Amino acid sequence: QVQLVESGGGWVQPGGSLRLSCVASTSMFSIYHMGWYRQAPGRQRELVAGITSGGITNYADNVKGRFTISRDNAKNTVYLRMNSLKPEDTAVYFCNAEKVVVAARYDYWGQGTQVTVSS
Repeated sequence: QVQLVESGGGWVQPGGSLRLSCVASTSMFSIYHMGWYRQAPGRQRELVAGITSGGITNYADNVKGRFTISRDNAKNTVYLRMNSLKPEDTAVYFCNAEKVVVAARYDYWGQGTQVTVSS
């Protein structure tokens, strides 16, 4: 099992910034695709940003230009820098680690960290 622990959430005013961190327990961190998802009350969980084991990134359209995902394999950590935060960014943010092989899919989730954007 891969353990994922998120941190860095909190409350900020609109226009503010936060950096989320996710530390993974696995010694094979570098082979996992990593992602950040979020879920607001009454809404489905959605992908915010992803980064492959090779460093290729992708973002949801509504966060492009504001959020940046990165990873530091030496620290077993993936980050999400969030700038220009909006109230609609309020959600619990979850870290995800994924490994896909021919016969199986391995998918792990952290417990989440709350991000609240309000005045």
